[in-house]
Amino acid sequence: MPTSYNHEVHSELLYDFCAALVRCGVARPSQWKQAGESGNVFAQNAIREAITTDRLDLLQRNLEYHLQIEDVIEKYGYDRALESSELAVMITSGNCGYVEIGEAVEALEAEETGLGAAFYWQFTYSLYRVMRIYNHDDAKMREEMLHEWAEQEDEESREQYEFPEVDKGLPECILKTLKGNSRHEFRDRQLLLKHKSGKFGSWITRLRRIQRLARLYPKSGRDLGDGYYDSMPLPTLLVAFKEHDVICACFDEESQSMLEGSPEPALSIVFSPNDEDEVRKAKKIIERFVLINCELFQLVEEIQSWGSHERRDIDRGELSLRAA
Repeated sequence: MPTSYNHEVHSELLYDFCAALVRCGVARPSQWKQAGESGNVFAQNAIREAITTDRLDLLQRNLEYHLQIEDVIEKYGYDRALESSELAVMITSGNCGYVEIGEAVEALEAEETGLGAAFYWQFTYSLYRVMRIYNHDDAKMREEMLHEWAEQEDEESREQYEFPEVDKGLPECILKTLKGNSRHEFRDRQLLLKHKSGKFGSWITRLRRIQRLARLYPKSGRDLGDGYYDSMPLPTLLVAFKEHDVICACFDEESQSMLEGSPEPALSIVFSPNDEDEVRKAKKIIERFVLINCELFQLVEEIQSWGSHERRDIDRGELSLRAA
């Protein structure tokens, strides 16, 4: 996770921020000399060390996060200074992670009917709490949108449309829960607990950690508010059932426009480095964000390692936003 401090307006804020890092236990005074008494280097080194090398490596293997500390933000294409004592922490992404979960769902379903669907829905609900993901719901919305567009066209133009058939690309156990409206969160949780020591217990354990972190995710930090960005954050994770399935196809179509404007950061917090309560809240939010992402991508790597296909390298300069 590359880190940067974009210092534009109030030079004293950089040193206030460095002092705040020491006060909240993220940095040590001894790191000041190691950084050559450079505020920028001190802050970057302290943050990277606090995240830890192992976590940074895990995140960098799966997606492209960038953490920035800034005293200016972009609004409608123009830089705007924050209040004189404020900084903004922003985590942005240049692509999104990727997991093929279909084989895992089918394997869980083979252990007990309903287990695969329970895992998928609990996984999805937990992530919805804290990040944007792209899954079958988004693909369904694209399918509906294309039908709406086609209805507004004349008959000849309507024939040019190709409609994704999302339901045909879903595992039967997932499709059954959609059609029968038979999703029951309590029953799903009980079924997962029943198998926590079973063949796929490590997956369930990771999922339970994600659920716990998502429930405890702090919501009290001040963010940048609405209206600053052209679009929503890039998805943190693309959840497909198979390689090149209908969900991947819909995502690849939509992703071509995702970076045309200024997407909202995955995380944004405004705080004053001189306000200990705001610093504490900002620190807690960032810690939870990192922990949730690390648990998520450890689970993703376990599932991908278990699966029959090998992970593929990706040229991050390519148009596709998918990390694989």
